Amino acid sequence: MLLKNYKIAIKELKAMILESRYRAAALANRELLMLYFSVGKYISEKASNESWGAKVIQQLSVDLQNELPGLRGFSSTNLKRMRWFYEEWAPYFIIGPSPTDQLPSSVNSRKNKQKTNPKNAVLVIGPSATDQLGDSFFLLSFTHHSVLLSAVKPLAERLFYINQSAKNYWSVDNLEHQIASKLFKKQGKLPNNFSKAISNDALREKALQTFKDEYLLDFINIENPDTADEKEIENEVVRSIRKFILSIGTDFAFIGNQYRLEVEDEEYFVDLLFYNRRLQSLVAFELKKGKFKSEYLGKMNFYLSALDEMVKQPHENPSIGIILCKSKTDKVVEFSFRDFSKAMGVATYKTSKELPAKYKGILPDAKTLKKLLG
Repeated sequence: MLLKNYKIAIKELKAMILESRYRAAALANRELLMLYFSVGKYISEKASNESWGAKVIQQLSVDLQNELPGLRGFSSTNLKRMRWFYEEWAPYFIIGPSPTDQLPSSVNSRKNKQKTNPKNAVLVIGPSATDQLGDSFFLLSFTHHSVLLSAVKPLAERLFYINQSAKNYWSVDNLEHQIASKLFKKQGKLPNNFSKAISNDALREKALQTFKDEYLLDFINIENPDTADEKEIENEVVRSIRKFILSIGTDFAFIGNQYRLEVEDEEYFVDLLFYNRRLQSLVAFELKKGKFKSEYLGKMNFYLSALDEMVKQPHENPSIGIILCKSKTDKVVEFSFRDFSKAMGVATYKTSKELPAKYKGILPDAKTLKKLLG
């Protein structure tokens, strides 16, 4: 009993320490973003009122380094980014008073608020963005924000990536990948039969948000993806399984490729089998090198029935199948779904060779990927 209580104590203390560290890191990041916002504001106003140009900013960076030896993060490039950061987000934020300035003597005093000491100021989300941003904005690094400013223009799309990055703890690389794969436009657009096959409303909504209608398999290193067969594509996926999971979303755990099912002494093999913790479902992927064909659903329906009968645990939800093709015609997919009761979707994939020019600078080239993949 004593040992059990001691183990519980260790677990609880560990949770307290980790939570405290997380809060400290979040507060430090918030302060850093506030500093960059304030510096950006200062430079923006100087540029406007005193015609500060690129040469002045470059000299400013040099002089700051001389005044504060070892100072990092204030290169001329970063100073320009801070100005950009301020000018892009200024309409949605205000420099508000610090907790000290909000003591009773200054409450509701507009004059005092205007005289807030800049050193004690606090960056506060303005009313126009409060409901959409919450605290997510302050959980992202300045590098995350710089990537977003350069790669994403519409406000709604930026807010989406900010919230997703904070919620899912995306690294900068992950954020770049999700932007390049157009997650904002693709998520929830998968042609599917979920409305008929999944009766639970909450689970159906989770499934819709889990899968996209196109996946960017930029890590696939195949000379000619159009002529490659399914086995080649599968081998590349398995060789780079971490990158594939990055492509398909969060909460996926890889179970195996060519997952063997035995039905009435006959063997069948699922190309790729995953488990999704959020859905609490097995997820089977079938890879097809060409255009979607209606007969693919019959095979997938069979796999899902077998998985539900022989692999699924009693507490888990029914399995879901995703057929990943090179291309599809939505009307053909729609007609094909009509008589199937198992939850299935049809998505396409795109390789790095087919990326639009504007995305090619965001992702590593083939040579770099080869090194990354070992």
